[in-house]
Amino acid sequence: MSATFWVWLGIAIYIAVGLGIALMARRQLGVGVSEFFLANRRVGGFVSALSYSATTYSAFMMVGLVGLTYFTGVGALGFELTYLCGMFMMVFFLPRFWLVGRKYGYVSPMELLSDRYQNKGVGATAAILALVFLVPYGAVQLMGVGYLMYGVSGGAIPVVAGIIIAVVCAIAWSSIAGLRSVAWTDAFQALIMIVTSAAVLGVVVAALGGFGSFFSRLEEATPGLLTVPAASGAWNINMFIGLALPWLFFLISNPQVSQRLFIPKSVTAMKQMLGGFLIFGFIYTLISVLWGFGATLLVPGLENADLATPKLLSLTMIPTGLAIVVMIGITAAAISTIDSILLTLSSVWARDIHKGLINRRVSEKGELRVGQWVIPIMAVIAFVFAWWAAGKTGLSFMIAPLSAAASAGLLMAVPTIFGAFFWKRATALGAMVSCIAGAIVVLIFQITGWRPIGWWPGTWGFIVCVILFVGVSLFTRPPKDKAEEFIGYLREALKKGNFI
Repeated sequence: MSATFWVWLGIAIYIAVGLGIALMARRQLGVGVSEFFLANRRVGGFVSALSYSATTYSAFMMVGLVGLTYFTGVGALGFELTYLCGMFMMVFFLPRFWLVGRKYGYVSPMELLSDRYQNKGVGATAAILALVFLVPYGAVQLMGVGYLMYGVSGGAIPVVAGIIIAVVCAIAWSSIAGLRSVAWTDAFQALIMIVTSAAVLGVVVAALGGFGSFFSRLEEATPGLLTVPAASGAWNINMFIGLALPWLFFLISNPQVSQRLFIPKSVTAMKQMLGGFLIFGFIYTLISVLWGFGATLLVPGLENADLATPKLLSLTMIPTGLAIVVMIGITAAAISTIDSILLTLSSVWARDIHKGLINRRVSEKGELRVGQWVIPIMAVIAFVFAWWAAGKTGLSFMIAPLSAAASAGLLMAVPTIFGAFFWKRATALGAMVSCIAGAIVVLIFQITGWRPIGWWPGTWGFIVCVILFVGVSLFTRPPKDKAEEFIGYLREALKKGNFI
């Protein structure tokens, strides 16, 4: 039988298992918005850790980061490790999100901002940022699935077919039982991701004569990839900062990730989520970069570096069965991120835009219905973007840079989030003006390609955002009573609990 048959069979089995897990999760689905979007804040540490990992590490890693390593070299490792370095902020933000989420009943990070600044416009502004910039980030995951299925099937499965499969699965996982089905399928998908990727790395390294021979051959064949800046000119300081800055604050800037900080059922589960993610993330990062180097040796000369993983999996040295299982693992990684994004965007639209601005009297049932309708709409928009971008070439349209570019827009909410937790003088007007102005700067610079003095759009946007947030806040009136209550509660709660 042809490889295409086995690819389709593998996809069918994956969909069947995922659907079964989602339907099992639906049996435990309760009533209400908090239940659908947060699993009633009762998720255990093991599932929380795997769900957080699968949501964070997507097609960006095993397709995007592999391609970026293939194209630019070892600098990609430093860039990705920036994210793990930024996880030190988890010590400060995880317990704070968790505590106020339970006390005030927040469903989305934007609702937290609206309440803390006592202005619905703050949450709505952050919500619009998410709706604008998470669409291309979700589309990146769809592109990864499309490239993967196209490559492993030898071109028999068109890229657009893979994108459609990912869209349909993501809609199903996020709609059937909300966060319960997303979290349970995430756990299943995370285990597939880490085990299968490690297995292929073992096969590749063994075929190249072990790790010693692996690096010797790499240094001999492409020595420029092991230096920073690379011989190709990649990874100058402006490129590194431009890509790494959004990654440093990814934990709090991306709402599909920060919303996960609401869900652990206990302090113990919270610690398990943090520890489990750090271990998973470090291992998965090393595997992805080594895959990129392996592809450099085994499939050199690719015009589209995002095809490095599909081409690597199509080599005869990789058993067909293993290649298909790995393809499913990477597909699972991408879909876990897409369904999390869809679920978060639906909660943001229902809670922060529809209820916050359009119809404040909407019932909880009506709010939930609005959120459920938003899921397929946002999925279709992401599909259109992915379909368009998949036909482009060049560094700007590679999966890793596209991901960082999307996160650069979300970066504009970071000063507002810091202010909410740590600066009583922060104001609603400062939050809204800084987010809007910073986002406009990012969009203009990204669309025009303009980079004054070589600095990337996210760098300029963040500078403008910080200056405006501090400056406007100093000249406007803060919500003094709420700031005292909010920050005072956290101070006392953190003193009493052993959170980290």
